[in-house]
Amino acid sequence: MGVVNVTPDSFSDGGRYLDARAAIDHGEQLAAEGAAILDVGGESTRPGADPVGEDEELRRVVPVVEGLAGVARVSIDTSKAAVAAAALDAGADYVNDVTAFRGDPELAGLVGDRGVDCCLMHMLGTPRTMQENPRYDDVVSDVKAFLEARLAYAVGEGVAEERVMLDPGIGFGKTVEHNLELIRRLDEIVALGRPVVFGVSRKSFLGKLTGRAVGERAVATAAANVLALERGASIFRVHDVPETVDALTVAAATLTDRWPATSPRTTTTTT
Repeated sequence: MGVVNVTPDSFSDGGRYLDARAAIDHGEQLAAEGAAILDVGGESTRPGADPVGEDEELRRVVPVVEGLAGVARVSIDTSKAAVAAAALDAGADYVNDVTAFRGDPELAGLVGDRGVDCCLMHMLGTPRTMQENPRYDDVVSDVKAFLEARLAYAVGEGVAEERVMLDPGIGFGKTVEHNLELIRRLDEIVALGRPVVFGVSRKSFLGKLTGRAVGERAVATAAANVLALERGASIFRVHDVPETVDALTVAAATLTDRWPATSPRTTTTTT
C-alpha cells in the first residue's frame, strides 16, 4: 500500500503532493514500483496535527482518487463519511479509517451499504493528543481488545467480517517501547483472524532507534516490515515502495519457498 498524502503538513512529505497533478503522478510512480493499493489522504494524522474541514478534504482528495482509479486499487484514508462516499463515487473501493469508525457514526453504515473493504486502526486519543504520555496496562492486550471490539461494532453495523482489516496503529499513541512490543507480539493481533495492515513507514521511533532523518528511514522501515511479515501481517503501508517490495520478496521467498506474484520486477541489466 503506497502512501499518497495530499496534505501540507504530513510528517514525511507534507506539501510535496498537495497539487492534484503532483499527487497523481506520485501515485502512478508508486504503482509502477509495485504498490497494489494507493492510499489517498487529505488530512494529516501526524502527532499534533490540526483537523481539516470536510469541504477542504473533499477538494484535496477527490480529483486525486479520480486520477488514480484504474492505475491501482485506491483506498481513501479518512474518518468522514461524506469524504469516503465521494471517494468511493470517484473510484476508490477501500476505506482506511484511523479512528476505527469512532470519528463519524455514519461511516460504518456507508462501508456496509457499499460492500467495500475497510481498515480499522487503533489510536489512543486523537492526533493532537495521542503522544501525550501514552499508557497501557499491556499494550498488545489492550490494542487487541480494542480491535476485537471495533470489529464486532463494524459487523453489527452491517459490514461483512471478511471486508474488515485491522491495524495496530504503530506510532499512534505509543512510545518506542510500545511500538517494539507490538511488533514483537504482532502474531497476537493476527490471531484475531483478520488481515493485519502494518504501517511503520518512516515513523519517528525508527529515527530514535537509528538516528536517521525522516527521508533516510527506508532500510529501517523494510526491517520492521520483514519482522511483521514473519509474524503474519498482510498489507504494508509505506512511502518507499521499491525497498519494501524487495525486502518482502526475499523474506516471502525464504518463508514460503515461493516468490510473490509481483516479482521479479522488470529491470534493465547491463554488462
